[in-house]
Amino acid sequence: MQLDFTQLAPLDAYRWLASTVTPRPIAWVSTLSKDGVSNLAPFSFFQVISDNPPTLLVNINTRDNGQLKDTLHNVQDTGELVIQLVSFEQAEAMNASAAWLPHGVSEFEKCGIASASSLRVRAPRVQGVPVAFECRLAEVQPYPRANPNCHLVFAEVLLAHIDDAVLTEAGRVDPQRLDLVGRLGGSAYTRTRETFNMVRPT
Repeated sequence: MQLDFTQLAPLDAYRWLASTVTPRPIAWVSTLSKDGVSNLAPFSFFQVISDNPPTLLVNINTRDNGQLKDTLHNVQDTGELVIQLVSFEQAEAMNASAAWLPHGVSEFEKCGIASASSLRVRAPRVQGVPVAFECRLAEVQPYPRANPNCHLVFAEVLLAHIDDAVLTEAGRVDPQRLDLVGRLGGSAYTRTRETFNMVRPT
């Protein structure tokens, strides 16, 4: 089978990409509006892109009607965000926070998700996640530049909260204890419980 992506409709291109480039980590992004309203939303077009400076990248699509999502508005207004990683235990809460809510309604409150104070940014973080990165906005790039349908958010990591329960006795992260969920195609997800090791060649 061959797919000519130059001839595919955008929705078809999305479906093929989203079902093949897997598993994708999920950025559970919390922000605070300039009016002080908290927001929480998951994004699966997400990755580490640099360690110097430590930087994460989140792709935030525009809505079907062309409007920008509250997450992007908040990040641009305040320059701050918290990126959480989602454990299997919190998968249902993450999924609930993906629902569209009217502007000014907090997913934390609507979905009953407990929050905790951050130390370096004003945006709250999700209580009980295995890992949370407090970040400041480094850059926002509309893409494609001619007629953008998404925005690439570059987030510089300032501080990480890592649950001691996911660490080994040597102080390293144990993927079995981390037990993250990743996004597959459609409504399918996976867990990081099934792992194997390989030593990279010299």
